[in-house]
Amino acid sequence: MNQSPQLFKQLMVGSGLERVFEVGPIFRAEEHNTPRHLNEATSIDFESAFFDHEDAMDACEHVVKAAYEGVAENCQRELEALGYEDFEAPEGDFPRLTYEEAIERINATGELDEQLVWGDDLPTEGEKALGDDVGSHYFITDWPSEIKPFYIKDHDDDPELSTGFDMMHPNMELVSGGQREHRYERLVEGFEQQGLDPEAFDYYTKMFKYGMPPHAGWGLGGERLVMTMLGLENIREAVLFPRDRQRLSP
Repeated sequence: MNQSPQLFKQLMVGSGLERVFEVGPIFRAEEHNTPRHLNEATSIDFESAFFDHEDAMDACEHVVKAAYEGVAENCQRELEALGYEDFEAPEGDFPRLTYEEAIERINATGELDEQLVWGDDLPTEGEKALGDDVGSHYFITDWPSEIKPFYIKDHDDDPELSTGFDMMHPNMELVSGGQREHRYERLVEGFEQQGLDPEAFDYYTKMFKYGMPPHAGWGLGGERLVMTMLGLENIREAVLFPRDRQRLSP
């Protein structure tokens, strides 16, 4: 997490700025060597005080639509050079499926060898099958608390469900977000439940002792946005000098 702005943008929200926006590099010891993973990527981050997860999804949908509209309006020459004369921005509201609905719809496609059960993460094949079924950008909400990070707030009426969400392109995940746990005691409990030492994160948790506003946010992968926007086969085609497990230079 020290390579991500997540914890730090929360502290900035709690400092009185209330809304934080950032576009910058993130670095991950990425274990996956696939056409959609990089070790250095660009993260588009948003965090807002007095937002819940529904507000954060509204903001996320607006940003993605605005990106498409900006490209359609200002980049016609570039789109023509790349052969994308029929480029269109997404229309209508992005559907919001619960995690339970998502695994039911994936299982119904019959594309997986084994049926998904509650608590499973969604495999790439499952995401693709669901994306084909939905046919547009969409959200997956109400993930099981046990598979979301410690800083994601659980629903007050059901601690087994988190307020975490993912925003999906039909081909892959673009955004991860949710409402954050702003209550100090609950935050420390989350560390302990995931086997983390709260004292190692004292720089982060101590502000919560004195009061942190309810807040929510998300992070959007810039290269994945470009990749899905243009229908590229490999995320490295969206990066000038891609950094992955096999390439550090030039």
